[in-house]
Amino acid sequence: MFFKLEYFTLIFIGLNAYAFPLAEPDDVHITERGAGLNSFLSILLGHLPAINTSITDASQLITSFDTLLGALTGAQETYNELGGTCTEWTVIFARGTAEPGNVGVLVGPPLFDALDDKFGSSTLTIQGVNDYSASVQGYLAGGDPNGVTEMARQIKAAKTQCPHTKLIASGYSQGCQIVHEAIAQLDASTASWISSVLLFGDPLKGQALNSIPQSRVFTACHALDDICKNGILIGPSHLTYAVDVVNAVNFAAAV
Repeated sequence: MFFKLEYFTLIFIGLNAYAFPLAEPDDVHITERGAGLNSFLSILLGHLPAINTSITDASQLITSFDTLLGALTGAQETYNELGGTCTEWTVIFARGTAEPGNVGVLVGPPLFDALDDKFGSSTLTIQGVNDYSASVQGYLAGGDPNGVTEMARQIKAAKTQCPHTKLIASGYSQGCQIVHEAIAQLDASTASWISSVLLFGDPLKGQALNSIPQSRVFTACHALDDICKNGILIGPSHLTYAVDVVNAVNFAAAV
């Protein structure tokens, strides 16, 4: 009974406290999407918090907003499919700071939906980065070291288990730091095997990746996002990278 009360209280608070208009409307342009993604984006933008504060102060709000968004959209927050049947595509994703599960809610699930729409669910293996705290301290340190080590291990495992899969390494916010540092730990052969890299809200925007040409790297960075300048301020533009997932998937398909 307590859980149910807490659950519905959270939704009630979210519907009221988070129902602010997008504070940076010129920074986000929504194009026609598939039905599932349209629904996700509608809920995301309809409940976006009016926020402009440091990542330290925003961390609890991000967690609460993710929880609300997950409840309203039914987003799956944890994926552990690596080690199963080999598929045409494998995605290893590192979530953003303060997000739940191992893929979060703000970017991971809509990205997977877009991949499903493009390639079909039977062609996809999805894996979130485990043993990764996604804490504010990790972000300020340049990326949680445990998450870096685990993502590098997962990429190596995918190459060993399914050498013919097309691997997409992806991350959001601190997850981009994890991607950069994990790829830096790989030998040149393994790094160059990665099919594409998809980065959303990258604090290390423009930094070269070990043995991966820029032509295989997609980076979405909204103009008003301070995190993309390696800053510490969180605004609405940092919470809306779901609008970029279709472009990212089309990029991965064309590489």
